Amino acid sequence: MAPEIRKVGIVGGGVIGAGWAARFVLNGIDVAIFDPDPEIERKTAAVIANARRALTRLFGNALPAEGTVTFAASLQDAVREADFIQESLPEREDLKIRLLAEMDAAMPAHAVIGSSTSGLLPTKLQSGMARPDRLVVGHPFNPVYLLPLVEICGGDQTSQETKDIAAAVYTRIGMKVLHVRKEIDGFIADRLLEAVWREALWLINDGIATASEIDDAVRFGAGMRWSFMGTFLVYRLAGGEEGMRHFLHQFGPSMEWPWTKLIGPKLTDELIETIARQSDEQAGGIDLRTYEKLRDDCLVDLTHALERNDFASGQIARAHRARLAEAGKGTGAAIGSVREDGRMLTIATPVQPEWIDYNEHLTEYCYLKLFGDATDVVLAAIGAGADYVAAGHSWYTVETHIRHLGQARLGDSVEVRTRVLAADGKRLHLFHEMVRGAEEAVIATAEHMLVHVDAAAEKSAPAPEAMQQAAQALVAGQAHLPPPEGQGRQIRMPG
Repeated sequence: MAPEIRKVGIVGGGVIGAGWAARFVLNGIDVAIFDPDPEIERKTAAVIANARRALTRLFGNALPAEGTVTFAASLQDAVREADFIQESLPEREDLKIRLLAEMDAAMPAHAVIGSSTSGLLPTKLQSGMARPDRLVVGHPFNPVYLLPLVEICGGDQTSQETKDIAAAVYTRIGMKVLHVRKEIDGFIADRLLEAVWREALWLINDGIATASEIDDAVRFGAGMRWSFMGTFLVYRLAGGEEGMRHFLHQFGPSMEWPWTKLIGPKLTDELIETIARQSDEQAGGIDLRTYEKLRDDCLVDLTHALERNDFASGQIARAHRARLAEAGKGTGAAIGSVREDGRMLTIATPVQPEWIDYNEHLTEYCYLKLFGDATDVVLAAIGAGADYVAAGHSWYTVETHIRHLGQARLGDSVEVRTRVLAADGKRLHLFHEMVRGAEEAVIATAEHMLVHVDAAAEKSAPAPEAMQQAAQALVAGQAHLPPPEGQGRQIRMPG
């Protein structure tokens, strides 16, 4: 069980610190941030806005109510009431040692500090602390709010309890914990990245390739495989049916050839200017925030694809989605809960930027998407969730009617409220209403007829008795409601 984390102190609010703040806040945890930068509030707000956009695309209704963000006047104020502290200061060992000691002196006795250092050794970092057992490295990757990996590494005086607490906290906010068994400069991931980076610098230094060409070599080739299989599993497959042993025997000799230069070139002013110029040309005048949104969209889409395969980072996202759903049970506005008027709340979300058409309205296909997502909530409620579908049975939509009655614009809150009008052994008749904002204006309705199928046989089949009973219980619970407006002229469920 993860410890109760009500508040997190963030010390250092740069790119990494703000990313941590966004991940914690959007997972329902309050944060207090300290950074002397006079523009810290503006910069943090921009990062959290990007993160909100990305995580809503990734997790949608599963996200909890957001935590709060406060900006502390001092380091001590940021950590004084914190249950967990994430330090993201510049990579200066002397600075970190001094300020970690100050955090230790000001924080509660039960608090734990995670350091975002990308390579400094925790034994040295904890050397000035009165309670060195409470420090652990928690090294993330940018963007922190989307990439799940966090490396945990303890120092000589770090307690196992501290490592366990940090791992539980990071898991709770949807991260994949990688335990670094032994202290080593750069830990695991950055040592691998550094090897590629050094070789890339040589390729530019020697005039062999440009920054753009090197990135193309990664993103159109090995990078696609690395995102879900890493290195060793990829090479195992390259060894065919005999696996890694055959691969090493076949390609091992060539790996001893001196292809690479693992000691990087000297970063002369000339090389720096060459790389900077090539990077500017590669960016093509596109600004930072636009590239951040493009990066985030690609990561979300990739994660969704991997989630459908229950693999790699998609497996982490699926587990976190289930954790969020479990944590949301019992709240008044939980998705799948029955409202006071008898309708089921099946969608509650702000309108996202990618859902907007050229008229700045919610575009047509998104109505069908949201109504389809609402149908999935009903199916999960009667026992036909993802596991049921994976086992070979499902409900197929065989007829749909949508009425467009109003508009929703960027940022508007919309809810879908659903009725189960009828159900029998093979059929399910649903009616959805989409309402906008506090005025609860009905902007669209949808009526669906679904048939239960044996997916392998590709034909209709009776639903399990328990599922039929669950569907009919919803019908009975909503029987007191008047017939929905517009219903009856469209889909009829034969008696």
